[in-house]
Formats: sequence, C-alpha cells, structure tokens
Amino acid sequence: MHNTLHKLYEVIQSRQAEPMESSYTCYLFSQGLDKILKKGGEESSEVIIAAKNDDPEALVGEIGDLVYHLLVMMVEREIPLEALEALLDARSKKIGNLKTFHKVDRES
Repeated sequence: MHNTLHKLYEVIQSRQAEPMESSYTCYLFSQGLDKILKKGGEESSEVIIAAKNDDPEALVGEIGDLVYHLLVMMVEREIPLEALEALLDARSKKIGNLKTFHKVDRES
C-alpha cells in the first residue's frame, strides 16, 4: 500500500501542476479548498453509512474515495505524504496511549 499511496499522491500533485481538462482532480483544484473539503465531508459520511450497512465491498470503495479526497486536500494544503507517515510511525511506537475518557464518551 505504501507505493500505491505514493503513486496516487504523485498523480494528484502532477494534476495540480499540469491541469487536464477532463480530470476530476483538476476540477477539484479549480474549485478550491472549500469544494475539496466539502467532498471530504461527503465521503466521510458515506464511509459511516457503508460501515453501518455491513457491506464490506461498499465500505472499501468509500474508504478509497475518502483517502483520495484526503490526499487531494493534503496536496492543496502542501502537506507532504511523508509528514503523515512520520506522524503515524511515531504513534505506532507509543505504548499505553489510552487517553482519559470524558463521561459522555463512556456513556455512548
């Protein structure tokens, strides 16, 4: 998956640098950050619904859509993929990272 994410990130970067008329990615960039964020929000909701509906194939598809839109947002905001990798790598090395839950978290 590491190579796949990097390749997709690079394609998204190239679409931003060299727009193509028929590219959905270029359309998102041309519409700006608000449109990119709106699509990310929509995809987040679709992931939740697919998970609730217990449809693994649909869930994987929606997760793919969400990851794509998150990568578009990262490119738009100039966040390198390596920054995310470094954060996740650091978090994976933590032990005993259980946070104190608020009362509302325990009751839901």
